[in-house]
Amino acid sequence: MAANLVKAGHDLAVWNRSAGKSVEGARTATTPADAATGAEVVWMCVSDTKAVEQVLFGANGAAEVLAASVGTGASATIADSSTISPSATVRFAERMMARGVDYVDAPMTGSKIAAEAGSLIFMVGGTDAALARLQPLFQAMGKQIFHMGETGKGQATKLVMNLQIALIFEGFAEALTLAAKLGVDVEKLLPLIQASMVRSGVVDYKAPFILHRDFSPNFPLRLMLKDIRLALDAAKESRVRLPGLEAVEEVYDVAAEEGQQDLDYASTLTLLEKWAGVEVKAAAK
Repeated sequence: MAANLVKAGHDLAVWNRSAGKSVEGARTATTPADAATGAEVVWMCVSDTKAVEQVLFGANGAAEVLAASVGTGASATIADSSTISPSATVRFAERMMARGVDYVDAPMTGSKIAAEAGSLIFMVGGTDAALARLQPLFQAMGKQIFHMGETGKGQATKLVMNLQIALIFEGFAEALTLAAKLGVDVEKLLPLIQASMVRSGVVDYKAPFILHRDFSPNFPLRLMLKDIRLALDAAKESRVRLPGLEAVEEVYDVAAEEGQQDLDYASTLTLLEKWAGVEVKAAAK
């Protein structure tokens, strides 16, 4: 994402929680505060709610620097592409907007391939004015922007989207496991799935990886489990029951306990295979 901003001609300072990472053409900052110094926009993409809070309000955080720049008459906007708690997002936004800093939540979908290609899809919460200011940055990193409402609604939408991904893949993985147990040729099953109403983007994307037994992380299981828990927390806050997602969380919990947390979430298939005593694979030629 940062590399695409540089390619689009934007002046960039970057900071990463894991030391040693840099982006060609961008200044490497030493702290969030350093990265935010002189910036009109601070764009965050970190792993969880606690990390966002630390980047903004922790030691050497970006919040004080941005507030100080606003005090001199400059404008400043925070855009957060992390996937975190919607209610925490609203709290963070209230703290920053009280200091005159605008706040937009802009989680995205598309995984690593779309991030590299600059074809992410953003779901955004914030004011029309803030979105207009950020438009050139969105265009450098993505192909579509969906404005979902006020600040916090982008995060709420992302949880709803990942809820569906988790449930759709679980159904796909369970179907493949039962098919293998019943002796159905997976290579014959997949074209049928893709020709029918069962077809989905999740299946289209994950099927080739599964056939090649490639569970390297495009979306690590630990992050999907984090998002599942965020969705369940948001549902509890709103007094909504999500029994299907509760069942899927149990599968992810066991998979994480068995050491799969840094593999792609598609590796939950291997847990189903273990329980069934089968392996989903292409037929031998």
